[in-house]
Amino acid sequence: MSKIVQFGENVEGYTIPVLNEREIRAAAGMLFMLMFISIQQATQGNFTPLKYAIIVFLTDMLIRVLINPKYSPTLILGRWIVRNQTPEYVGARQKKFAWKIGIALATTMLVLAVIVNSYSPITGLICMVCLVFLFFEAVFGICLGCKFYPLFFKDKVQYCPGEVCDIKSRHDIQKTNWSHLFIVVGFAAFIVLTYFLFNEQFVKPPFDLFGLNA
Repeated sequence: MSKIVQFGENVEGYTIPVLNEREIRAAAGMLFMLMFISIQQATQGNFTPLKYAIIVFLTDMLIRVLINPKYSPTLILGRWIVRNQTPEYVGARQKKFAWKIGIALATTMLVLAVIVNSYSPITGLICMVCLVFLFFEAVFGICLGCKFYPLFFKDKVQYCPGEVCDIKSRHDIQKTNWSHLFIVVGFAAFIVLTYFLFNEQFVKPPFDLFGLNA
């Protein structure tokens, strides 16, 4: 039983249980797409996909935390997708804390959106928080929930994604300066200018090039 119900894997060379960040990011990407599509449907008045998505999300998180991340359906799929990539091991403790936050948010959504069958600014805010958390994990490899771990626990966080727990100085390839900031601001200004110059043209509906719907 102890082999089934556990959190994290014992890997040689690591002093604490760890998880594979690559499969976690893959799973976060899948959950992000599920939640994004279902939330988009909800904004159009169809809340049914969101209710199913909440059940999927909560069940997956409960399996991760209460049983074993190894048996989480989304992590299994993520593990298969990145099976040819070298694992990137991260500390399991902070991930467990982050996923407990996910359980708290999903449980609130279950009560309000599924059981009570309601919607409100509270459910809307929770949906946005979940999307942001999943997006940052999948795209940037940043576990926002893990950032709160040091606020509640005094032990030092170990084995963070990208070694951000231990990095003392940035390599040259990681550094940005004022010229880079100017480029980003200039690019934003370019997008705004494009809107004012071409929006009238862009809003025109396209025509059927080959006349297939004629």
